Order: sequence, then structure tokens, then C-alpha cells
Amino acid sequence: MAYNEFAYFYDEFNGEADYDALYAHIHAKLKEHGIHDGILADLGCGTGELTLMLTQAGYDMIGIDQSEEMLCVVRDKAEQLGLSGRLLLLRQDLLKLDLYGTIRGAVSTFDTFNHIPDLDTAIANAGFFMEKGGVFLFDMNTPYKHRNVLGDNAFTFEEEDAACVWRNHYNAANRRVEITVDIDYHETGEHFHEQFCEYTYDLDTIRTALEKHGFALESVCDGETFGPLTEDSQRYFFCAVKQYTQLEG
Repeated sequence: MAYNEFAYFYDEFNGEADYDALYAHIHAKLKEHGIHDGILADLGCGTGELTLMLTQAGYDMIGIDQSEEMLCVVRDKAEQLGLSGRLLLLRQDLLKLDLYGTIRGAVSTFDTFNHIPDLDTAIANAGFFMEKGGVFLFDMNTPYKHRNVLGDNAFTFEEEDAACVWRNHYNAANRRVEITVDIDYHETGEHFHEQFCEYTYDLDTIRTALEKHGFALESVCDGETFGPLTEDSQRYFFCAVKQYTQLEG
């Protein structure tokens, strides 16, 4: 899943996302664990809103995404903010993650890990490069959201430049949501089509993968309110702490 043409309208169609609240929660968690600076990786950085907020906060950020289009948007934003020299952008598949050394922590937001068919390998890779005591802060869509909110529903987004129709089909047997995105540009009449999946992972599966790869799951909360989980929470938010350093072990 690369979001190709959708990259240039991602921020418009994702306009209701509360980046300020997300950043505040993540920054507070990092500080709680004594991580005030150093290298952090944003796994699946998208258009880089959170990546750039953390860069401005003094972290040495590595923004990683497999979509070159997404990374182009991040580069443009970083240049406008004068942050180009403080940000490393890598085009990589998170199932083949390869960094140059250890990191103090990692973040991954807006259900990036739901797009990965092999959660175990993705979490193993995130942990492999992390220092002992490093913090992994990430969110994922809940099974409730996949079944009851996305389900077999369609959503329409109308912006000044384009219209987007987002269609979902929940495949219970394969535990995934099959998604198609169609974008129509008003001025040019161009049409673009994207197709990808989100995979459904329950809390026990995620916890088991974290513990298997050296993380202690410190907390999990509602990823929208950052309060306690409820039966109809649509997003998990995890804070996991690395128990040892594999690169040096």
C-alpha cells in the first residue's frame, strides 16, 4: 500500500485528525521515559506532520515510508519550515527495515501497522534497532472499528481540488478490510484509483508479538481520547518499552 496519488490530498482528507493532541501525548510519554532528544524513527511517516513536530521539538527524526509520493510531500514541508538539514527520510518497507544504528524510540501512527500483513516481523524489525529502555509508541485500529465502523461502508470526502470516495469491505474469514480509494480531480478531470487492505489484530496478538521481541507493554489506551479503552474504542494506543538492545547483544 503506497497511497500514490492520494499522498497529495492526504492532509486535506485527513483534516479532522488532531495532530496537536497526538503530538502532546507522544511528547509527554517520551519525556516520562527520559527521552528528551536523540534519534527517533517515524515508521510509516506519511506526509510527515508528526515527524516535523517532533523535529521541531529537538529530536533527530528518521521518517520512513514506502511511498515516494508521501516522502516528497514531507520534503516540501521540511524545506518550507527550514528543517531539511535535521531530518533523514528513507523509502523502505517496514518488513525490510534497515537503519544505520540504534534509535532511542519509534513512533507509528494512523494505523500504519494495520496495513502490514506480517505484524510479527514488523514489530521484530522495530525492536531490533532500539536501545534498551527505548520506547515504541504506536496506534492501531481496533477489531471493533474494522467490523462496525469501516465494515462495508463507503465515505465521501469533497475538497476544493478533488473528491475522494473511500469504500470498505470487511472480510471476516481473512480478518481484514479491503479498501478502494477513488479520486477525481475537478480541474483536469483525471481519475486515480488505489486499492489496499487493513489487517485486523486483536489486543492479545499485539501483546504477544511485543513480548516475543523484547518489549514490555507498559500501557494501552484509547487512541483518540487517550483515556481508558472501552468496548467501542476505535483505536488502540500502545506504549511499549524495549528490555534489551539486540544490535549490541
